[in-house]
Amino acid sequence: MRHNKLAIIQARMSSSRLPGKVLLDVAGKPILHHMLERLGKAKSLDGIIVATTTDPSDDVLEHFCQKLAVPCHRGSLPDVLDRCYQASEKFQADVIVRLTADCPLIDPEILDLTVAVFLGQSIQNGLSACSKLPGTDSLGAYPFDFAANRLPPPWKRTIPIGLDVEVCSFESLQRTWKEAHETYHREHVMPYLYEGISFQAFTPPQNLGWYIESGTTPRGFRVAQLNHFPDYGSLRWTVDTPADLEFVRQVYARFEHQPDFGWKEIITLLENEPGLASINADEQHKSVFDVDQRNMGH
Repeated sequence: MRHNKLAIIQARMSSSRLPGKVLLDVAGKPILHHMLERLGKAKSLDGIIVATTTDPSDDVLEHFCQKLAVPCHRGSLPDVLDRCYQASEKFQADVIVRLTADCPLIDPEILDLTVAVFLGQSIQNGLSACSKLPGTDSLGAYPFDFAANRLPPPWKRTIPIGLDVEVCSFESLQRTWKEAHETYHREHVMPYLYEGISFQAFTPPQNLGWYIESGTTPRGFRVAQLNHFPDYGSLRWTVDTPADLEFVRQVYARFEHQPDFGWKEIITLLENEPGLASINADEQHKSVFDVDQRNMGH
């Protein structure tokens, strides 16, 4: 069986809080360019697709992708689920790795770990998500329908905002595309897959590093979440506001001569310079139920 694992980056120029953010300059390159370079170092991906919209404001994104020879799909502006699904079908994805284009600090190693969790592979010292959910080895093409390294509020996260990775099978995305009708389902793409999930209480041992929780939703989707101890979920590394942009620019400036820096290097930097994290510490992250009011009329 082939496993065509494609990263699909959803991108648009009409961000409500920071318009045009995906092409804003950080250390001499657009944010999306940094993402593409970092994702190119991931070992688990077979390809990278940018999924933007048919809105004229996103013509510049299509041209940007053409210059870098990156495949680009254009679809619905408000219905991001449809845009992601159509891109997945067009490029024959078996496994979809969903990303947003405002994460210039995305870590390819964490992405690879999240994909490994989805596939039920061991990630460290024999730790495998399959051992947490009995019977999954006989269900479907994959042991899980959905895996992520965080779930949005009101669920928990243990890694910094901006390293977010969601993974699902094409079959699961197709079912979601057919069945999900709420506005927030269509805008946030994958809540239908994990809504109602309740993981068994699990207290990670000290100094464990990565650990996995898993369970089944009321809709029957098998879900796994990759977590980390210590918990770094309060840190904000995404770019959604001017303060976020300033934080990311400061981080890149610190690693001017170390282009391959990863998330652990950033953690060490913040331990040495705690004032950096205060730049955007007051910014609020959206919950899974928040929707762009401009989409309400569609």
